[in-house]
Amino acid sequence: MRKIDFKYIKPYLYALIIFAIPFLLVPIIKNAKKKASTPQKQTTNKVKEKTANNYVIVIHAGAGNFIKKDISETMEIKYKAKLLEALEKGIDILKNDGHAVDAVENVIKILEDSPLFNAGKGAVFTHNGKNELDASIMDGKTLNAGAVAEVSNIKNPISAARKVMTNSPHVLLVGRGAYLFAKQQNIELVDSSYFFTQKRWDYLQKQIKRNKIEKHGTVGCVVLDKFGDLAAGTSTGGISNKHFGRVGDSPIIGAGTYANNKTCAVSATGHGEYFIRYVVAYDISALMEYKNMTLDSAANYVIKDKLVKAGGDGGIIAVDKDGNIVVCYNTTGMFRAYAKSDGEEKVVLY
Repeated sequence: MRKIDFKYIKPYLYALIIFAIPFLLVPIIKNAKKKASTPQKQTTNKVKEKTANNYVIVIHAGAGNFIKKDISETMEIKYKAKLLEALEKGIDILKNDGHAVDAVENVIKILEDSPLFNAGKGAVFTHNGKNELDASIMDGKTLNAGAVAEVSNIKNPISAARKVMTNSPHVLLVGRGAYLFAKQQNIELVDSSYFFTQKRWDYLQKQIKRNKIEKHGTVGCVVLDKFGDLAAGTSTGGISNKHFGRVGDSPIIGAGTYANNKTCAVSATGHGEYFIRYVVAYDISALMEYKNMTLDSAANYVIKDKLVKAGGDGGIIAVDKDGNIVVCYNTTGMFRAYAKSDGEEKVVLY
């Protein structure tokens, strides 16, 4: 048998080895990359999970040109206690995996049931001695919205607004139409006398004598829930001594209420005619979406620049998709409260 002379086959062996090396290295490199990327993926998932467990809630009960000396210590305690009660209700819903819209509705119901604020039970009177209430709510996840205006027999207008959002093809129902719809939906109805309070009645008489229309407060709530969804709602009795079926910004989506998961949730309070003309709530969201402004810069530009130049007073509460809170007003005071999932809570009047 002939011996093989390796000096003749060495070049072929080297060529074979060089040609095979890339094929041998590819699976090794792929495996190394996979191992290296695994910890990074796990970290990202943890961050997302943590973010999803965060929630934020902000409440307002009206802005105005009042200062501390205008409110007695007794009334200050009452205002703060009711705001805290509403805030705790929202916290309880959110920390137990409740949704933003649920929190908004239930928080505003507490404020509507109190005679302290200009919404629901505490609504101001029109020139003709009636209570005409407005409310709206919006879901930032779907951009669905509902509202009612000029209602006098619905105990909680915010609940009627939510039913318009979920159980009708419409956004805004007014007057008798809103009443009939609420009746069909088994919303709690009351006699119009339910809304009578002596304090608001006496105030109306003063306004009539002075021939003055007075802007009063509004209540509202904005929420970011654990699922990353935003919602906003607003409810009001309007302005004292108002005439001729006047409707303000509170039930107008984009003016007094707006929510969009891409940007923020906003609830407004103030001189409604200006908030309607300048589409305040939507304007803030649009500046964020189309000009990449932060919530803080957008809100300050709209409330403290555009509105001030136009002659409109009031303010907004807002929370963005990342949980940043903004309370912005061009008056001397604004009743508000907020809470975060990290335990931070605050109730402020001035």
